[in-house]
Amino acid sequence: MDRTRVGCWSVVVLIVVQTLATLLSGGPAELWAVGVLFNAAAAFSAFLVLRRPDRSRWPLVAWSAGFFGWHVTGLLSLAGVVTTGLEAMFTVGGDLRLSLLYQVVLTTLAAFAVHLLLPRPNRG
Repeated sequence: MDRTRVGCWSVVVLIVVQTLATLLSGGPAELWAVGVLFNAAAAFSAFLVLRRPDRSRWPLVAWSAGFFGWHVTGLLSLAGVVTTGLEAMFTVGGDLRLSLLYQVVLTTLAAFAVHLLLPRPNRG
């Protein structure tokens, strides 16, 4: 399997886990809806790239980078470094340790997805 497909499937895994965590979080319904809509749009981008890997991957790279930023913000919020008011959205199952582990894993997965999806220059 090539890097693009691995990157796409990484984003798909990220989207599924994020959607489940969003639906299980204690955040406001408005944030649930926004989260699910963003995940659906990213899933559509992943579908398009998986369907035609020779096409532009930039929208999916942008989604992955956005997810990376979101989870870094979650880590910083849960660690008390910054106050965002979104701590309820970053908390999974009401457990701080589980929430921190979740944020670390998804931050790493998003970073790898960006790395795998970025176009590489031709060597020649």
